[in-house]
Amino acid sequence: MRRRTALRALGAVAVVAAVTGGGLLLGVLDPGGGGDGAGGTGKGGGLPPATATVVRTDLVRSKTVDGRLDFAHRRTVKSAVDGTVTVAAPEGKTLSRGDALYELNDKPVTLLYGPVPMFREMKKGDRGSDVLQLERNLRDLGYGSGLYVDPRYDEDTERAVKKWQKSLNREPTGRVGKGDVVFQTGQVKVVSADAALADQVGPDTSVLTVASTRPVVRAELDQTDGALTSPGTRVEVTLPSGKAATGRVAGTVRPEEAGGPGGAEVSQEGIVVEVVLDGGASAAAGEDPKLTASVRFVSEAREGVLAVPVEAVLALRGEDGGYGLQVVQGATTAVVRVETGMTADGKIEVSGPDVREGLKVGVATS
Repeated sequence: MRRRTALRALGAVAVVAAVTGGGLLLGVLDPGGGGDGAGGTGKGGGLPPATATVVRTDLVRSKTVDGRLDFAHRRTVKSAVDGTVTVAAPEGKTLSRGDALYELNDKPVTLLYGPVPMFREMKKGDRGSDVLQLERNLRDLGYGSGLYVDPRYDEDTERAVKKWQKSLNREPTGRVGKGDVVFQTGQVKVVSADAALADQVGPDTSVLTVASTRPVVRAELDQTDGALTSPGTRVEVTLPSGKAATGRVAGTVRPEEAGGPGGAEVSQEGIVVEVVLDGGASAAAGEDPKLTASVRFVSEAREGVLAVPVEAVLALRGEDGGYGLQVVQGATTAVVRVETGMTADGKIEVSGPDVREGLKVGVATS
């Protein structure tokens, strides 16, 4: 008897309730006073003020913000020694192993590959992973004839270094000074020349800023959008040219890495996210990094589900509670129980044995 009395409340007023973006959406629907709750019917005056149709669709929870093209893993390169810049960094250029990043005191500072930074002068008798790294570069640059690549800086290493130094118009000392080379993990793109021609630089002076050659899109999200910053979150990008591209969140970047091309400022009130494009370097070929891209973060997606407007869902009263839909058939209505799921773009996923595509359901007034 208690259950019948509780559900009869639907015959007077039912509250529409659906969670949308963390809030509760409420409306009022009058089924007309003749129903018995879930499974009950009403006639005539019981018709809802508006109706909608149950549709099968894809629901996507997303957020779209502006972004800018850039390159991954920005970092500054500081001079290891005091000196005068005689050739500034070639801004915008992609540099490979053996290329000069810039020139200091009329001598090239050479890019070599490897994860170990240049932390000491290397000379005959030294041993270590940095020596092994140097020998691999000498070999790959064509100076490894007779060189056994190992962690020992021996006579063969010294001989190879002298040949290499002569090719750079350096004094063939057979030693590699801290200011002679810069090790990076691979090719780099010069994002900016931080020191100009004739500038005096030293160990605390940034000479240039480099990045990898992998294009990324950086975008700023609100602090409340933490779920969208998770690595792997799917992203859809409309590039400045209008071309569509897809990608995934690689992670967030530190404030010093967030500046866009041309010194564009990025607010630090939000979270700056770096998006890697699926197509690699070709995905952003020919795009203008000074123009804005549109970045759509997709936090959740449900394909081929039944959905109705959120205003169609009834909060059933009584000890059993739950949710329902007011199904409209001609001049007759009936409330059926449903399970609710994801909400997106004003629609909510519904399921249940009495729900099918094409059903006409009541929609509440706000």
